[in-house]
Amino acid sequence: MDTKKLIAQIEKLDERERAVVAALLSQDTIARDVHQEFTGQLTFGERVADQVASFGGSWKFLGLFLGSMAVWIGMNLMEAVPFDPYPFILLNLVLSCVAAMQAPVIMMSQNRQSSRDRLDARHDYEINLKAEMEVMGLHAKVDELRDRQWAALVELQERQLTLLGSIEAALTKERS
Repeated sequence: MDTKKLIAQIEKLDERERAVVAALLSQDTIARDVHQEFTGQLTFGERVADQVASFGGSWKFLGLFLGSMAVWIGMNLMEAVPFDPYPFILLNLVLSCVAAMQAPVIMMSQNRQSSRDRLDARHDYEINLKAEMEVMGLHAKVDELRDRQWAALVELQERQLTLLGSIEAALTKERS
């Protein structure tokens, strides 16, 4: 490929793709732990939100939640003067508050997870791009080796034909 065409193709690449080409040319690795990079950038509040969302989506939370509701209802049904009588309005208020607090925390955690997924996808793209370029380089090397072998084979065949011609000429000369 012409050097000018190659430079023109490289200039069309974005910054990330140029970095992959540079890593390929310098034979550097581009694999890295993007999860560690991502979690290292999280603030204290984001880490707490992730832990709350993780706990809020667990079986442990569900068991504790159902158990505390059963205790609440049982206490109010068994006592002579319940602190939250039958329609359990206070329980509904507590459940609404829990849901109101839990929903935004879970949304924040999901947004961070999508950011992490995008980062993973970009990193996978870089690795795949480098692998593709390395495979193309290997194809070029194999093609070059094959071409050299064909050239050597053709040269050997020409020498054999020349040798065969001289042998044939010597045999013809002996017969006459």
